[in-house]
Amino acid sequence: ADEAGRGPLAGAVFAAAVILDAPIAGLADSKKLSAKTRERLAEQIKSQARAWAIASASVAEIDELNILQASMLAMTRAVQALSIRPDWVWVDGNHFPKGLVAAQYTGGAMIKGDAKESAISAASILAKVARDTDCLRLDALYPEYGFAQHKGYPTAAHLKALQQHGATPEHRMSFAPVQTLQFKTKK
Repeated sequence: ADEAGRGPLAGAVFAAAVILDAPIAGLADSKKLSAKTRERLAEQIKSQARAWAIASASVAEIDELNILQASMLAMTRAVQALSIRPDWVWVDGNHFPKGLVAAQYTGGAMIKGDAKESAISAASILAKVARDTDCLRLDALYPEYGFAQHKGYPTAAHLKALQQHGATPEHRMSFAPVQTLQFKTKK
């Protein structure tokens, strides 16, 4: 399992879980692949994986729990949504979700797992494609923010849009740049 979208100022955090029977050529950390390659591989993963699932944690959950715990929640949801219960769960990073421990899943965390383990790479790709697709939805709802370009990350253009227009309901109010701008907007 892996997640996508911890760093952006807006939108849900997405996670995916994948069970592979055989490696798929071209898998890598999703951040190192072009959008076109990720989309092609996502379709291949969905058609060739033994099982896959995508889940998310909402902006409200991010603000309530914090981004790390919301990421763990999204990964737990993704693993639990698999059509096959895995014997072992590897998650990318250095934390294994408490929700999986509570649900009696066995597994561990693997630092840089998206570069070491093909199933984690596949999960990374599915999560990133799902997150990017959601950013296109946000762009259609709030075109003045440019979500299609920056995907919610704190780019200069995004920060400028926040200063000009304030935060949307899709912005993470617990994130410092949004809190600061909201405070300035309220004055």
